[in-house]
Amino acid sequence: MTLKDKRVLLGITGGIAAYKSAELTRLLTRAGVEVRVVMTEAATRFITPVTMQALSGQTVWTDLWDARVPDNMGHIELSRDRDLIVVAPASADFMAKVAHGLADDLLSTLCVARRCPLMLAPAMNVEMWENAATQRSLQLLRDDGVLLAGPAAGDQACGEIGMGRMLEPAQIAAEVDNFFQPKLLAGKRVLVTAGPTEEPIDPVRVLTNVSSGKMGFAVARAARDAGADVTLVSGPVALATPSGVARIDVRTAEEMFEAVKKAVKSADVFISVAAVSDYRVKNRASQKIKKGNGGLSLELEENPDILSWVAALPKPPYCVGFAAESENLAQYAKEKRLKKRLPLIAANLAQEALGADDSAITLYDDRGEHPLGRGPKLQLARKLVEHLAGALPQKK
Repeated sequence: MTLKDKRVLLGITGGIAAYKSAELTRLLTRAGVEVRVVMTEAATRFITPVTMQALSGQTVWTDLWDARVPDNMGHIELSRDRDLIVVAPASADFMAKVAHGLADDLLSTLCVARRCPLMLAPAMNVEMWENAATQRSLQLLRDDGVLLAGPAAGDQACGEIGMGRMLEPAQIAAEVDNFFQPKLLAGKRVLVTAGPTEEPIDPVRVLTNVSSGKMGFAVARAARDAGADVTLVSGPVALATPSGVARIDVRTAEEMFEAVKKAVKSADVFISVAAVSDYRVKNRASQKIKKGNGGLSLELEENPDILSWVAALPKPPYCVGFAAESENLAQYAKEKRLKKRLPLIAANLAQEALGADDSAITLYDDRGEHPLGRGPKLQLARKLVEHLAGALPQKK
């Protein structure tokens, strides 16, 4: 995360999810954020101010009338130097207060008196979340420009299952990280492919590759963080969908091709990160092939070249290709870019990148070679998005 020297006020309201705020504080402080904690009286019934003070390294504030604040104006002073207020968990009661401008304790009062943006991470029982009054509050908050992180659906402390579960701390930290990213692709629609494809041999065997999908998912998240409307077409991977990204799951190259053909009609940018199988089995068996005494021969036929097809459209989106090579990286990447007529291609060594959490990427375009260095894939994806944003044709 790129959060060094950011200043966040973390508000905690009463709810069992308050225990997650401790981990959220740890994640933010580890990323370089200065976290100031304000708790409601109800929040202190679930987690102690001592815990939050130890994790944040700062005084925890709970009282609207705390005399330690100059002029007893904690509701003014505590948020004036903050870049963002995050309330996690945000209870149904607290959401209703903010939506209607009620201010009867320190946290609600400073939210009403704030100058910086406000992000809420709702946490409540499914019936409370679906209650018409809560939904009215939610709409008012959205209309007022309040940012929402979640909630998610899942098991709840009460034993019920449904919407209202607070996002996990890492997800909220990612939403905070997203807030601070420059919106270089605001208003753009980006289509990304990621992961491997699988080509069936019979009902239980496939031809595939070792792509983990990590780079493609990082690119999708980076584009979304940059303000784009992102659609992600993914092969079979065990990765969580980046928040705010529309995901389409496919298995084979042909399925990915069909999904891309539908989605690309409205795309401004197409980023082909997926490791699409070059070949598929021509006559795959309808039943499991039994082991014999000899070898097994498979007849293969070429799969469609999805990137080439998109780049050859009469009015193609801005196309970005990926080249994972095992040798002669610069030569093969340049050749691939020219052959497919791409404005931009990103290249890396397959043996260093596939399945790993970090990589080293070099970009090639008409202006030459642009090394992005080595680092975590999200960091590289953000550098790619920054380069891409600067290269997109400007509308007149």
